[in-house]
Amino acid sequence: MTSLFDLYKIGVGPSSSHTMGPMRAAFRFAHDLNQQQVLQRVSRLQAELYGSLALTGIGHATDRAVLLGLSGHEPATVDPEAIDRDVAGIRASQQILLAGSHPIAFHENTDLLFHRDQMFPPEATQQHPNGLRLTAFDESGAVLSQRTYFSIGGGFITEDGETSAATDKPSIEIPYPFQSAAELLELANANHLRIDELMLANECALIHTDGTHQSDEEQIRNRILTIWKTMQSCVARGIATEGILPGGLKVRRRAHRLAERLEARRQNGQPVDPLAPLDWVTIYAMAVNEENAAGGRVVTAPTNGAAGVVPAVAHYYLNFIPGADQAGLLRYFLTSAAIGILYKENASISGAEVGCQGEVGVACSMAAGGLAAALGGTNGQIEHAAEIGMEHNLGMTCDPIGGLVQIPCIERNAMGAVKAVHATRMAMEEPEEHKVSLDQVIRTMYLTGLDMQSRYKETSLAGLALNIIEC
Repeated sequence: MTSLFDLYKIGVGPSSSHTMGPMRAAFRFAHDLNQQQVLQRVSRLQAELYGSLALTGIGHATDRAVLLGLSGHEPATVDPEAIDRDVAGIRASQQILLAGSHPIAFHENTDLLFHRDQMFPPEATQQHPNGLRLTAFDESGAVLSQRTYFSIGGGFITEDGETSAATDKPSIEIPYPFQSAAELLELANANHLRIDELMLANECALIHTDGTHQSDEEQIRNRILTIWKTMQSCVARGIATEGILPGGLKVRRRAHRLAERLEARRQNGQPVDPLAPLDWVTIYAMAVNEENAAGGRVVTAPTNGAAGVVPAVAHYYLNFIPGADQAGLLRYFLTSAAIGILYKENASISGAEVGCQGEVGVACSMAAGGLAAALGGTNGQIEHAAEIGMEHNLGMTCDPIGGLVQIPCIERNAMGAVKAVHATRMAMEEPEEHKVSLDQVIRTMYLTGLDMQSRYKETSLAGLALNIIEC
């Protein structure tokens, strides 16, 4: 089963599927060359991008991600401040240098290929629109190794032909396995557990001990709080930073200015706006996604493109809900992860596969259910809030202008966060019985995504991306 820490991963922007995923795939490829003891024979490396990775790769920094991954960098540990310098060094030398290896030739013009007219790598058995083929050649030009990877959303990757038995994750028995929301509710209620308690028990089974004397539960809580601290830092940086976002659209950061205006009104003694908390939700979400667009440190939640929704609603809970505490925050993350797992394992969290409903829509659903849990809602109210959060994001396209995670992505996170708060308020004020179940809406989202034309799914070939003239 997917873990909370698979969904909430620390990495860098601007995209989990187009930046973090390709970086992880390239890192794995380079690592495997070393493991196969052929690295010293490699003379040249080549990367080929297909589908959405090819169409929006430059705007999503996929080119930089591949260079960094082949050089031995991973999203969780790469220094955002050093990325520009490291990429510039590779491009100037036209060489990849892995620790312990000789310099390996990599000429971007001939070795980084964007197949914009091909949706899938040739002869691939899997068909996902985020395909990456990596090849290592020896001095004579013979192929030493060739691997095809797919970036399937949220920074998750899979190798073509890879089965569950072939993954590097051992099979672990968890106490409360669930494959649907109905099973989740049935298990929780039968064992007199809240959803967060059930998730905590599962996470304790999945955790790899860190060698300390802490209990499994303490380790889980501390790791969640580390994720939360990273989210808080991201919000703080986003609010503090001004300027123009990279990429050529000349989009100005707005979180700082909006926060200044709200603070000025408060300090000037202006009448309290009853909707001011929602203005702050907007600011929190935009701050995160402006940082993401700038390539800063973010947490997938469940993706980079939707990284602002969950932290924005968490900030809302702690800053504006009387009696909010750390216990409620932990309920929030554990419960939202349970909901995210349902989408990850039964549908998709990839904008290239199902549109933005699979990113901001899923994040909205996760945050709504998580907030209901933090507020002390019942398991039924949590499921209802999560269902409402997705139901009103169905059909949302992914059409970023210029292939950049800026317009409409930044504002869309703000709208998703506000919508999550409203979904929770609706669910908490109504009886638990409702017509549409979370399982039904997850299935509907997935089928809607499959029916959606590919030009509306992170290809920048239609929608806003086509109808807004770039200046």
